[in-house]
Parts: sequence; C-alpha cells; structure tokens
Amino acid sequence: MEKQKFEAVLTLLVPQVIRLITEHYPYDEVTASREFYESEVYSALEQEDTKVWHLSPLTLFNMFDEEKKTGTFTFPEEV
Repeated sequence: MEKQKFEAVLTLLVPQVIRLITEHYPYDEVTASREFYESEVYSALEQEDTKVWHLSPLTLFNMFDEEKKTGTFTFPEEV
C-alpha cells in the first residue's frame, strides 16, 4: 500500500478506537489518545506489514483492552 493511503487509513481508524476507549474507560479524549498511542497495539498498527490496519476499530479496541488488562494482547486469526 502506498504510504499516503496507509496514513489515510490510520487517520480514519485511530479516532474511532479512541472514541471506543473513552466510552469504556474513565478517560477523556486526551488521556485515551495518550494511552492508545503508547500501547503495543498502536505500535503494531503503525507498522503496515503487520496488517493490523485492516482490522475494525472494535477489534483494535478489544486488543487494546486485552493489553490494558493483561499486559499483552493476541493477534486475531485473520491477521
């Protein structure tokens, strides 16, 4: 995927994941953004070759939630 298209996908996905975080955690948008950007899930998401970018915002949130609760996360089978 071209770099510009990949960045556009991230631009669409990230705000949706952050919204889900604010709905399920007692975080405001700034805190939710910081928590997500510092997560291993985001680290995987920003690497195009992991193919995490094709997952839904809900799946990405669930991965983030798993990481927050357990300290790690698993990749879904479709990755």
